[in-house]
Amino acid sequence: MGRFLFIVILVIVVLLGGGFFYKFYFVFGKGVKAGELNYFVQKGYIFKTYEGKLIQSGYRGKVAGTIQSNEFEFSVTDERVAQRLMNASGKAVELHYKEYLGAIPWRGFSPFIVDSIISIRDANTGAQIP
Repeated sequence: MGRFLFIVILVIVVLLGGGFFYKFYFVFGKGVKAGELNYFVQKGYIFKTYEGKLIQSGYRGKVAGTIQSNEFEFSVTDERVAQRLMNASGKAVELHYKEYLGAIPWRGFSPFIVDSIISIRDANTGAQIP
């Protein structure tokens, strides 16, 4: 009986661990988003995370007959990427991101994690910024 109980508990722990990994660490998709960086901040009570919002060109409404800007909310885990984005508010940026199925507090509030910057340009002149 003791051996059977041990195997059942072990199977449950492995299934829960696999489900946690799949939900929070499995990369569901990768992509690139471009737009104007609206804001980028570091916030949090216990886990300080970097959060940002990108305003994409074009308009669409969630309800027919309405207008709403396209917004892309994201988190950043890499300190170097975060420091570059801190200085790029109001600039046109292209960001490469990974999409996860869920967000965890120490990684950020969003399931979209930006891992690199493709380009930063001045929104008015279009000049490349290093």
